[in-house]
Amino acid sequence: MLTVTHVTQAMQTVLTRVANQAGRATGFIQREVKLSGASFCQSLVFGWLANPEATLEELCQTAALVGVEITPQGLDQRFTAEGARCLYQVLQESVDQVIAVEPVAVPILQRFSGVYLEDSSTIVLPAELAEVWTGCGNATGQGEAALKLNVRLEFLRGRLHGPVVTEGRTHDRQTTLQAQPLPCGSLRLADVNYWSLDQFQELGQQGTYWLSRFKVQTAIFTPDGQRWQLAELLQAKPQDELDLWVELGVQHRLPARLVAQRLPRQVAEQRRRRVRAEAQRRGKTPSQTQLFLADWLVFVTNVPPEMLSFAEIFVVVRVRWQIELLFKLWKSHNLIDESRSQKPWRQLCEIYAKLIGVIIQHWILLVGCWHFPNRSLFKAAQTIQKHAWYLASVFSCSISLTRALTSIQHCLAAGCRINKRKKIPHTYQLLLALDDGALA
Repeated sequence: MLTVTHVTQAMQTVLTRVANQAGRATGFIQREVKLSGASFCQSLVFGWLANPEATLEELCQTAALVGVEITPQGLDQRFTAEGARCLYQVLQESVDQVIAVEPVAVPILQRFSGVYLEDSSTIVLPAELAEVWTGCGNATGQGEAALKLNVRLEFLRGRLHGPVVTEGRTHDRQTTLQAQPLPCGSLRLADVNYWSLDQFQELGQQGTYWLSRFKVQTAIFTPDGQRWQLAELLQAKPQDELDLWVELGVQHRLPARLVAQRLPRQVAEQRRRRVRAEAQRRGKTPSQTQLFLADWLVFVTNVPPEMLSFAEIFVVVRVRWQIELLFKLWKSHNLIDESRSQKPWRQLCEIYAKLIGVIIQHWILLVGCWHFPNRSLFKAAQTIQKHAWYLASVFSCSISLTRALTSIQHCLAAGCRINKRKKIPHTYQLLLALDDGALA
């Protein structure tokens, strides 16, 4: 079971021993006059964790808390290529730390050995950094330089795999995370960008369940051997709900369960407006098929009906949005993609330091409130932010750091909850209602 002591040890390992080793290995620290690799990393990580828009002066105040006196000009001069490489090595070591808790108390999800959510997010960089992280090119709007954050989150225990940093032009399916097998009996939820019949087949052979939004261009074969396109199949079935075993792909003929549900008229009209707006943005006209499919939610899975009913699938699939909320937290609260500076290397140092900060923030969330289904990540992050400078001031002493983290743990457990909603229930409410039999 994860404890505050484990978090203390992980924090001190990456921000002290690992940081000092990285400082020397990258040539960032050649002779220690004021800054060491550890004090440099601690100053930036805690400084931006306390205030994502911190000025150089505020970062120097954080440096003073960790025992270093440095001027704003002196600190500014340390934002170099070597400084960025030092922080990047610390980031990689942070990602490799194994931090997880006991499964969250949502019985329907505990039918699986784990629930794995996958997604990515792109950060555009100054063009001068294109040789470090190549973007997708101006035609896609991602710029000449960009990096992509690839994340796999095991939702039940909170284990964070990543963020694995790749070039902005790297496809989601080509990251190292995709090569890492998932446990037998676990469930994988990912966006349609990760759609791959090859991977679905491999996951099934491993004993892993998968659930995905349907990719419209995929060929469907019904049990009688007839080939269909999705729109044709839905038009041929007059019901508002469809739960049918099919085979996917002309070559794969992958057995899968196709589930579809007709949306309320008002929701469908909203989706059609978005389809038309997106087509207009691209200078195109939406097809009748696109407009028709706006009426439907369609998913495919290899989870059998006895494990997840039709109604349960449409609730469980909402869990995938939790990883979207994680990225939203990192960008809107921790501002990982924003900087006060226009200097390329300072921006890159800031991104790496903030990413280390959000990993540490996640560790603290795990011991503080992850076991509550109704936790609020935003409230928890705000609480951690208030204590960041105090963590910096006691960081060198294991006993004091553990006491500080324990105090934060109590604060998170006491007040970081989401209030229930009657009209539009939260996902956690719907999940728990399934276990009460209300939606089954």
